[in-house]
Order: sequence, then C-alpha cells, then structure tokens
Amino acid sequence: MRLDKFLVDCGIGTRTEVKDLLKKKQVTVNGQVEVSPKRHIDATADKIICRGQELRYESFVYYLLNKPKGVISATEDNHHKTVLDLLDQTARHKEVFPVGRLDIDTTGLLLLTNNGQLAHAMLSPKKHVNKDYLADVAGIMDEEDIKAFEKGIALKDVICQPAKLEILSVDENQESCRVKITIREGKFHQVKRMVASRGKEVINLERYSMGPLLLPEDLRSGEYRRLTADELASLEVFNTIL
Repeated sequence: MRLDKFLVDCGIGTRTEVKDLLKKKQVTVNGQVEVSPKRHIDATADKIICRGQELRYESFVYYLLNKPKGVISATEDNHHKTVLDLLDQTARHKEVFPVGRLDIDTTGLLLLTNNGQLAHAMLSPKKHVNKDYLADVAGIMDEEDIKAFEKGIALKDVICQPAKLEILSVDENQESCRVKITIREGKFHQVKRMVASRGKEVINLERYSMGPLLLPEDLRSGEYRRLTADELASLEVFNTIL
C-alpha cells in the first residue's frame, strides 16, 4: 500500500494534507523519516509514526451513535442532515453506513460501519436479532394488545413476526402510557404502525438496544463513539471478519 493512502485511511487528513505532513518530515517508517507519498509500505508489519503517534491500519471501523431527531439514517440527502454529517472524517473516508434505519423522528442506538458482511448478518431475519424500543404512547395499551403483539400484528402490506410488548407505566389522567417493544424485523415505520393498528399513537420512540449492543447512558443525543473491545467481541457471533 502507498504511504499516502495508508495515512489517509488512518484519518490523518486528505491526500493534500498528508503530502504536506510528509514534506515537513513529520512521518517516519520503521524509525526513518519518509517524505515520499509513493513509498510502498506493509500496513500490518511496518511501524508508521506520524507526529509522534504510532498508527494502526483498520480495514473496518465501527461507530455507536445516539441518533437525534431530525437526522435521517442515510449516507446523503439533499434536504436533511444525515447521520454521516455527525461523524468524523475517518468515518466518511471509510464510507461507513447505518446498519438498519431509524425514522427521522426516532432517536437512539444506531450502529454504523463499513463492514457489509456484518451489516447483512445483523439484519438477516434468520439471525433473529432483537431490537428494543421505548415508546411514549397516546392511548392506554392493555393485555389484549400484548396478546396481539405476541400473535403477530397484521398490517396492510405485511404480517409482522411475533413481538413483545411490555407496559411500563400508565397515566390514566393523560390517557397515555410508556411501553417497551421488542421486534426482530425492521419494516418501514414498523413499531409506529403496529401501535397504530391497535388504535393508539406513538408520540416518542427511542431504540436502546440492537442485538448485544446497548445505548450507553453517558452517550448524549447526537454524540457517537467507537465500539469498545468488549462490544466488538459481542458481534463476533455475526461475523468473523472484525
């Protein structure tokens, strides 16, 4: 691999910025200053240091985002801010994409990566990956709704797989409730449509888990971070290429 490509892939900067760093003799390869962007290196064996920091090459990157309202789960859009607009330059250069989607007004956990094999495995119906949501609902859900979810809600265009509905709290005065909903699919507006089919309306919706990943309590709306080593290890069941 060319040295300039390695540096760009590590998020050091654009090719122009990387060439400038090389000219300023701020990059060493195996202890020797290197100024040529065309220098070929072994990304796994050679020791590359830039501005005093040793760099390690990553084929795949993984981000955990607490998606805010008003942002769409896409890589580009002409009218709305996308989840990619919230991430760093490395993520954009690595061409990450969201694993599944959250509606524009749905908040919470969203995994972004450039590992297509992992994304496909996590979204495959055969893997039965649970997705847990907290929903504030206008209307009071009851035992009949719980049974309907367990049976599988029939929508206009699809019959949903059995889902779990748990009633967390009820406000009789406001005629509202807070519920936890667990699904294994990701149909268009699925949670909202399932609740609507029971004569109620979702007012606020947050996804707080997907498979083994949980939304960190200290990750504020709009913030993101790389996955920890433990979180990456929990995903190995879906993909051996991590």
